Amino acid sequence: MPGDLVIIETLSLRPGNRARLIVLIAAIWSTSGCSRLQLVPRESEGNAQATKAGETFLSRLGKQFLGERPSNDRRWRPDLRVLATADFDTDSNADLIRIRNVRNCRYRTEEDYDVRHYDLEFKMDDVQSVDFVIVPFSNMPLIAHTMLSFGLRNGQYFSISVEGRLEQGENYSATNGTSNEFELIYLIGDERDLIPLRTEVRKVDVFIYPGRATPQQTQNLLIDMLDRANKLAAKPEFYHTLVNNCTTNLVDHVNKLRPGAIPLDWRVLFPGHSDKMLFDLGLLETTGSFQAAKLRARVNNRVVLYKDDPNFSKRIRELN
Repeated sequence: MPGDLVIIETLSLRPGNRARLIVLIAAIWSTSGCSRLQLVPRESEGNAQATKAGETFLSRLGKQFLGERPSNDRRWRPDLRVLATADFDTDSNADLIRIRNVRNCRYRTEEDYDVRHYDLEFKMDDVQSVDFVIVPFSNMPLIAHTMLSFGLRNGQYFSISVEGRLEQGENYSATNGTSNEFELIYLIGDERDLIPLRTEVRKVDVFIYPGRATPQQTQNLLIDMLDRANKLAAKPEFYHTLVNNCTTNLVDHVNKLRPGAIPLDWRVLFPGHSDKMLFDLGLLETTGSFQAAKLRARVNNRVVLYKDDPNFSKRIRELN
C-alpha cells in the first residue's frame, strides 16, 4: 500500500530465492508508491554476509532507480583501492605484456594486512596454461566464488578474480549485490595473496582444476580478460550478483572465444556446482571420476605446508 513500511526478513529464504525476491520487490516498489522498504536479518542466524540490521533497502534502490552512476572514485578498502591494468607491446618481436599493480597482500586477518603490489612483465608465448579455481561458500553450498589462474613458462602463476569492489566499512552481501551496491573489479593478484586469503583467513575450501586449453587458447583468453580490466579502469560498471559476477564474466570470456563452449546452465547461476559443469563439458584436464578429481583439486593442506615456499604455486599443485 502507498506510504506503508514494508519489512522483509531476508534470511528466512535460501540465497538464490532471496536474491530473486529482492529483484521482484524492487520492481513492485517502483510502481506501488511504497515509501520505504527495510531488510531485517534474523539475528539468530549470525550470517557474516547478511544485511546489517536497520539498513534500509531504499538507500540501495536509490542507486539503481535514481540514476547514480558507477564510479572508480570512492573510499575503497585499501586492498581494493588500486586497479590493475595491462600494457600490450605488440610492436616488439616478443609481444610483451606488462601487468601493472598485481596485488600481493599479506593478510593476518580480514582487516589486518599489508598492501603490496608489483608489476609483472612477460612474453605472450610464456603464457602456457589456465586453471579454474572455485571457492565454495561454507554456509551456502550452491554459491561459490570462481576465478582463473594463468601459468607462465617459468612456473609463476597469477590469478584474475572478478569481484564486487568494496568501500571502507562494507562487507560483501549477495543481496546487496543485486542493487548496484558494489562496483565490478577485475582483481589481478599473486596466488600467494588470493589463495591463502581464502584458506587461512576466511577458512574456506579452495579447489584448483587444470583447464583443458592449448597455449594459444589460453593466451587469447588472457588478452580478452586484460582488455576488459583496462576498460573497467576507464569506464566502471556495477557488479550484479546474478548477471555481472565472477562466474558470468568467465563464461562470457570463454564463449566469446569459443561460441557455445559453455551453454546456458543452472550451474552458472549457482556456481557452487560450476566445477562439475566444466567437468561434464570436458573443459577440465582430469582423469577418472569427478569425485576423484575434486579430491585432488583441494589445496588447503598444501597451502599450510608451502605458504612460505618460494615455489608456492608449483607446490600446491603437487599431490601429497
